[in-house]
Amino acid sequence: MPTPKQVEKLAAEAARRPASPAAAPDAPLPAEYWESVLKDARAGATGAQMRQRRLSDIQRHVLRISCRRCERTVEIQTADAVRLYRGNAIWKDVAQRLLDNTCQQRTGRHEEDGCWPAFETP
Repeated sequence: MPTPKQVEKLAAEAARRPASPAAAPDAPLPAEYWESVLKDARAGATGAQMRQRRLSDIQRHVLRISCRRCERTVEIQTADAVRLYRGNAIWKDVAQRLLDNTCQQRTGRHEEDGCWPAFETP
């Protein structure tokens, strides 16, 4: 904990320093900001790109797919999915197969049968 004399000294130094100008709300963001955003791992793939990846290329521990129709969710560990469907299988195809294996929405018409996948991102 600083002493009162040290606090006064720090306050005096801060008052002497020129204040850095604050950016206006509509001012463009600095290039460093955008570089850090694009380097973030979450910016690596869009949802469509994620669906087209091979299982062996996915770095997530758990894969999750849900049905827009019956609101059922299926989770599988990536290692188990690779073991069951091979590493070169496409995630979109595996997800549809996982939902179809336990689908309760069967009408007999091909256009209406099955689950409607919604790919979730953690």
